[in-house]
Amino acid sequence: MLDYDVVLVGAGPGCLTAGLYASRSELKVVAIEKMVPGGQIANTHLVEDYPGFEHIGGAELAKKFEDHARKFGLEIVNDNVVEIYIEGRYRVVKTDYETYRAKAVIVGTGGHPRHLGVPGELELAGRGVSYCAVCDGAFFKGVPIAVSGGGDSAVEEGLYLTKFGSRVYIIHRRDELRAAKIIQDRAFKNEKIEFIWDSVIEKINGLTKVDSITVKNIKTNERREIEVGAVFPFIGFVPNSDIFREAVRRDSLGYIITDENMETSIKGVWAIGDVRKQLVKQITNAVGDGTTAALAAFKYIEAWDD
Repeated sequence: MLDYDVVLVGAGPGCLTAGLYASRSELKVVAIEKMVPGGQIANTHLVEDYPGFEHIGGAELAKKFEDHARKFGLEIVNDNVVEIYIEGRYRVVKTDYETYRAKAVIVGTGGHPRHLGVPGELELAGRGVSYCAVCDGAFFKGVPIAVSGGGDSAVEEGLYLTKFGSRVYIIHRRDELRAAKIIQDRAFKNEKIEFIWDSVIEKINGLTKVDSITVKNIKTNERREIEVGAVFPFIGFVPNSDIFREAVRRDSLGYIITDENMETSIKGVWAIGDVRKQLVKQITNAVGDGTTAALAAFKYIEAWDD
């Protein structure tokens, strides 16, 4: 068992910020990340809403976060956390390959894309169905692409996919978008994008790859088949909050409920970023959460040592 002052579960912007502050406070800190440091922003084409940068590539911003945190001594380990539990005064984080014991744990596990739940989605995952435009968009040069959703992510990713697809259909179950107006304006001006309103994808068709989608208008019940080579669902987010042995307070959607210091209902455990219940999901939110949690954990550890 490895001993640390603070274990960070995840290495997205929130945890990297927490790691920076906790390491600067001369605590022994490790971040455990199953993917790559930076979290979801590492797979984001362009970031335009982080203060200090008019625009910056997601991967570049993620690397800046990582390098800054490492400078102050943060360790980052590539592993998958499977459970968090209490052992006496300590909090224990168990991974696929190791067990970590800490005085404080900060959870920034984020979440994963919500699935459409339609026939063909799981069967054709990786063969035309994708949840990451930056990762897979280039595989679909010159073919029509479908995007499901109407929020910031759906419209931003739809815009990005126009770099590759011959046409991009944005299919939204309402008759207006939820995305920020500046993003909407860009999409409406893009000649490659076609909006299909009041509609949902009912089925993804194809044997070995995506060939088409069946779209249903939820107001008229009219169905039509649209030929596409790829489907990118961006219809929501499911928090990764099922790693606690003991019960932690969550809302009806699974988001962890915290106090103003980001502490959960389990003393000595904080939750930050997209995994916790809050109004919006932004990099700035995660960074602020990480700062608060790290400084709260530092005070907690000071009291522990006293």
